[in-house]
Amino acid sequence: MNCPAPARRPNSRGVQSKPNLLCWLTCDGVHIDPASGKHTILGIFSNIRAHQFPVTHPFMVWFLTVTDCAAGPHRMKISLGLDATNPTPLIARPFESPGPLQRINLINEINNLTFPEPGDYSIVIEIDDEPLLATNLTVTT
Repeated sequence: MNCPAPARRPNSRGVQSKPNLLCWLTCDGVHIDPASGKHTILGIFSNIRAHQFPVTHPFMVWFLTVTDCAAGPHRMKISLGLDATNPTPLIARPFESPGPLQRINLINEINNLTFPEPGDYSIVIEIDDEPLLATNLTVTT
């Protein structure tokens, strides 16, 4: 089976590039220093433990850094689900890129996310409908 090559957009030098994911973290919070603009990541985690199901996690942040995005508007989508082939979209948001050499931090706050049962929940991150990462969040008892 032949799959078409992913769409590439010209960058400021006329070179075809595609978005690149540099960082993906699940954490309790992100503090941005108002003086320096530096990001401080608080409470990184990769799994959730619960005593009973369904369980609702009150608050988490999905922090990601992308680069190689052509100047202009883009769209980020994050989907989640137990079925890795059909995750449910949770976040769809626009963002702007000043150019492909810039690193863009995207902070996504997730409130009251419910997990109906234990398992490995697939997370798929897409920029402009192109998958950049498929990973998981493990929820256990």
